[in-house]
Amino acid sequence: MTTQNPKKSDWFATAATLSKALPYLQRYDGAIVVIKIGGNAMGDDAAMDSFARDIVLMKQVNLNPVIVHGGGPMINEMLQRLNIKSKFVNGKRVSDAATVDVVEMVLSGRINKRIVQAINRQGGKAVGLSGKDADLMICVKAKPDLGFVGEPAKMNPGVLKSLFADDFIPVVAPLGTGRNGETYNVNGDTAAGAIAAALKADRLLLLTDVSGVKDAAGEVVTQITPEAVAQMTNSGVIAGGMIPKTETALAAIAGGVRAVVILDGRAPNACLLELFTEHGAGTLIRAD
Repeated sequence: MTTQNPKKSDWFATAATLSKALPYLQRYDGAIVVIKIGGNAMGDDAAMDSFARDIVLMKQVNLNPVIVHGGGPMINEMLQRLNIKSKFVNGKRVSDAATVDVVEMVLSGRINKRIVQAINRQGGKAVGLSGKDADLMICVKAKPDLGFVGEPAKMNPGVLKSLFADDFIPVVAPLGTGRNGETYNVNGDTAAGAIAAALKADRLLLLTDVSGVKDAAGEVVTQITPEAVAQMTNSGVIAGGMIPKTETALAAIAGGVRAVVILDGRAPNACLLELFTEHGAGTLIRAD
């Protein structure tokens, strides 16, 4: 009796996985997928390289990924280092002029270029920009007492489409410009939702540090409608930090995004599992 070479067995498993992925590769051919990655989901260099490799693979099989990133932990670290004290109103940071300068420095500089470099190391062609570039995201003040915190009022996604045409992968920092030239700090989820809606994206993936939307029993709901999301929110099942994420999802779907997925960005190959396997990952929200 002979035993199969374990290495060869791995090859067979890989070939079988690729074969099973074929219908999904065909399904997403040419599709636009907007991916929001938060500061907590970025992890260490190894995790970033793994994420970047997945993005390059998506581009290689003719998807058009757009990366939108946050960076709250890194912003907090820099503000502390510069001895700039933050004020909060109802749990939300007030972004005065000094804070916005730091936010722009960290988001458009340190974090944006880290992601760009990680993608380029894996063989992709990433380009970093913010919502200020080419007036991608024109904003108005969200609330007077929050300072320079913005809400997208007008989107101009032409620059992203031009990058798609030249096989570039856009990496977008969530900053916007005001009608009078102001710089606005925009919530990363909100920015990703607005960009996805402007592009009429096939998917918006919200990578976070939880496995998805959970029901009253604490189990992850794999698929849910906007109506059910509203019911779960009204009953208190969806609460806390999940509320703004589901609000972003509902706004994106109303704006023309086909479906939104909330998933754990710390899981290895989370995006590939969601797009190219039968069961996906996290919670998929769509109208039909």
